[in-house]
Amino acid sequence: MTLATPTGAARIPPDATLAAVLDMVRACRACEAELPLGPRPVLCAGVTARILVVGQAPGLRVHTTGVPWDDPSGERLRRWMGVEPETFYDAARIAIIPMGYCYPGRGNGGDVAPRRECASLWLPHLLARLPGVELTLLVGQYAQRHFLAGRRKPTLSATVRAWREYEPEFLPLPHPSPRNQPWIQRNPWFERQVVPALRARIRALTRGCGGPRSPNPPAPEVP
Repeated sequence: MTLATPTGAARIPPDATLAAVLDMVRACRACEAELPLGPRPVLCAGVTARILVVGQAPGLRVHTTGVPWDDPSGERLRRWMGVEPETFYDAARIAIIPMGYCYPGRGNGGDVAPRRECASLWLPHLLARLPGVELTLLVGQYAQRHFLAGRRKPTLSATVRAWREYEPEFLPLPHPSPRNQPWIQRNPWFERQVVPALRARIRALTRGCGGPRSPNPPAPEVP
């Protein structure tokens, strides 16, 4: 197994499977010295997934449980998507890969930003092994900054409001954290316009697909 180092991209054999790359990611220690609770990468994906959820980084609860979006933010995100946990954690349908894979610690006013090493070391290798993804949900400013680059608007609100410009590949969303409730209240158009469109896309992409599910989330990777 070839592991990542802090000074360069991971060296991965071109024929490595998604499952093999996920094993490498979970063994990564590139940021160990910078992580207050140590490394515990939290992500899941299957090669047949048609939806990719990209958030920012695991919070403390997710770090503790090892289950992505296992917190109030995840509950709200699943409501927006209109899916039950059984579907959300079915890696054959939905891949969950945040911008930072480990809990980055707390700062003033909340968790600090995701570590940048995750995206530079691993994200291209993971995306290359997800050929069926048709919709990527960009949850929050970090995902939008990375994937939309120059197409991103000056503010998150403007980016989300312009969601039709990024179809069908991307759908930008605000972060569903309870701390973001004031934004939800100030922008009622989001739940009137964007959420119904999001649910329609999710229904279309999850209907009639998926494989056997694990009784405990997250679902195992599909090799």
